Amino acid sequence: MARTDSLDVLDVSLRGAAIALFLIIAIAVLRQGRARPAAWLGAALAIGAAAYAFCSAPGHPGHHSAAWFAPLLAICAGNAVVFWLFTRAVFDDSFRPRAWHGLLWLALAACPVFIDPGFVARMPVQIAVRLVPVAFVLLALAQTVTGWREDLVEGRRRLRLFIIAAVAFHTGISATVDLSLGPEHVPPEVHLLNAAALVVIAVVIAVVLLQANIEAVLAAPVVAPSAPGVVAAAEEPVDRRLLATLDQLMTVERLYRQEGLTISTLAAKVGVPERRLRHAINRGLGHRNFSEYLNQHRLADAKQALADPAQAKVSILTIALDAGFQSLGPFNRAFKADTGQTPTEFRRAATANTA
Repeated sequence: MARTDSLDVLDVSLRGAAIALFLIIAIAVLRQGRARPAAWLGAALAIGAAAYAFCSAPGHPGHHSAAWFAPLLAICAGNAVVFWLFTRAVFDDSFRPRAWHGLLWLALAACPVFIDPGFVARMPVQIAVRLVPVAFVLLALAQTVTGWREDLVEGRRRLRLFIIAAVAFHTGISATVDLSLGPEHVPPEVHLLNAAALVVIAVVIAVVLLQANIEAVLAAPVVAPSAPGVVAAAEEPVDRRLLATLDQLMTVERLYRQEGLTISTLAAKVGVPERRLRHAINRGLGHRNFSEYLNQHRLADAKQALADPAQAKVSILTIALDAGFQSLGPFNRAFKADTGQTPTEFRRAATANTA
């Protein structure tokens, strides 16, 4: 009995520390992130983690019938959606929150609060309720892995590793225990392990926040690349000769037209490590993604061709393929996002001015 009591005390202490750390993290992210979507989603994720640390504590069955417990339960239930949206906001520079994202969170958050407990007690419904959050976690992990190789922001690349290692491990263990034993039959030692894992995750995040450049990770996409050689203070200096070599390869040799060009093949061609090349393109030219860097040159190539009266009869598909795009759909989307016009509208306006 004494051993059980000591485990309970240790569990409560660890969960209290985790809750405090997650709340501090939420405040720090909001202050440093300047209210960007990734910042407030990160803060919401930290608050959800704090709520989970409380809601998953053992030995408090009376809480579930208390009115004050319902909002915490809703925050816990919807946090899987927040996690997925957070990974999209951080790792996809084109992501913009939509109203249906909020409705999706609301639907998941309302399940444990408003659905009849007798209905939830049915085994198929129980399994579905437990698997839906796991599905959103898997979507978040897929978003984290997607574009890893093309990510030019070193802080974001490390964040991807942390998410995969920490969150996937914790979620995997929690889901396995829930599905195999059920939340009512988890032994105290497993609850204690869960609490310790939450503290470790919170401590790692807190330490990283003290050292990381949150602006670099959560920053909005760069609208106009900075001039070659411009370097932020306290950053590793950018190799200007490397920038000159890249400029030669892209503007003169038009290497961006090469099919299947990756950052590893480009690094091999210029004879530098991938990390050094990523740093040069990111910090020296202002790009956060390798495809974005290539598409800047491809779109400039396409604009020049579309504005050329001598190429007025060349199809837009041919111009897109010549510029390095693999198909018309991605070209049209990238062109519209860059210019606000379709390629046809751009050609019409450009050729009208030269007529």
